[in-house]
Amino acid sequence: MRAYLLVAVLLLLIFGSISAYLYRQFSVLSGMDFSPPPVAVAAAMAGRESWSENLDAVGTIKAARGVALSTEEPGEIIDIPVTSGAKVRAGQLLLVLNDKVEQASRERQIANLELARLLFERDQQLIKQKSIPQTQYDRSKADLDSAIAQLAETEARLENKRIHAPFAGTLGIIRVKVGDYVEPGTVIATLQDLEELEIDFTVPARHYPRLRPGQDILVKAAAYPGQGFHATLESVDSQVEAATRNLLVRARLGRGSGLLPGMFAELKIALDEPRLLVTVPETAVTYSLHGDTVYVIREEEGQLRVQPKVVTTGPSRDGRIAILEGLEGNEQIVTAGQNKLFRGAAVKIDETVTF
Repeated sequence: MRAYLLVAVLLLLIFGSISAYLYRQFSVLSGMDFSPPPVAVAAAMAGRESWSENLDAVGTIKAARGVALSTEEPGEIIDIPVTSGAKVRAGQLLLVLNDKVEQASRERQIANLELARLLFERDQQLIKQKSIPQTQYDRSKADLDSAIAQLAETEARLENKRIHAPFAGTLGIIRVKVGDYVEPGTVIATLQDLEELEIDFTVPARHYPRLRPGQDILVKAAAYPGQGFHATLESVDSQVEAATRNLLVRARLGRGSGLLPGMFAELKIALDEPRLLVTVPETAVTYSLHGDTVYVIREEEGQLRVQPKVVTTGPSRDGRIAILEGLEGNEQIVTAGQNKLFRGAAVKIDETVTF
């Protein structure tokens, strides 16, 4: 009996020691924090900005006054008194064709005109004295008129042997040289007024009610990356293109922009008056089938935690996107690191975090 009692005591001591050990281990474990560590994220503040709705379009820059210079008469080039790329004034002489024949004809016709004028003045005196018949007077008057007309015709031909600048502008590359024989329509060079540039472009016809002369247009060209130019909407076409349902629009660039005709341009047209919108960085929005989500950071019991908020997004520009519904505009939001987040997740802000 005493042996059984001893065994029972030993067993009690052994199991008691084991139980005490397990109790201490579980007590230590129960005091430990097994929650995941805070997720490192980048953050920014949602803000309010004044935005107007923009309409994007593309077009080609052209000179309001630009021509391809050519001759009306055939002939050999004997003089080019300008150089490629020169700035010329209106009426400046640009090219001369061989005009020896026309000059000789002009001298002969000047002499004929002087003779016809003398004969007419003589017959004019004689007709008053009734010394000659009326037919002779009429003939001398017709001869004078004919001489005047022939001289004017020759002078017109002489003028066609010369090309003058129709307006002030910048000359392009001259494509001919002295000694070349040119035919009518041969392009000599281009002349562009670079101070007055315009852009023709098309927009969907549904935007017609919101287009009006004077609207501000931001213009960007590949030749000047990162730089914008301002243009003004000048006119809207009076009909829609039936094939494309687009509307032709013309804008005028400010003077001295430094752009060239023929350049491709991207345009942003401000359609409405600016309105105040909540905006966030584009990277702050997580897109999914359940809706667009933004993680808002709040402090709870001394710890930063996130709560997802479904938002309605609007237009975007310059790396920011408008939030039409879902944010008030004064929240701190996550901009990078959302792939590890869930509702109530603890976070710490680290601006070095990227996707």
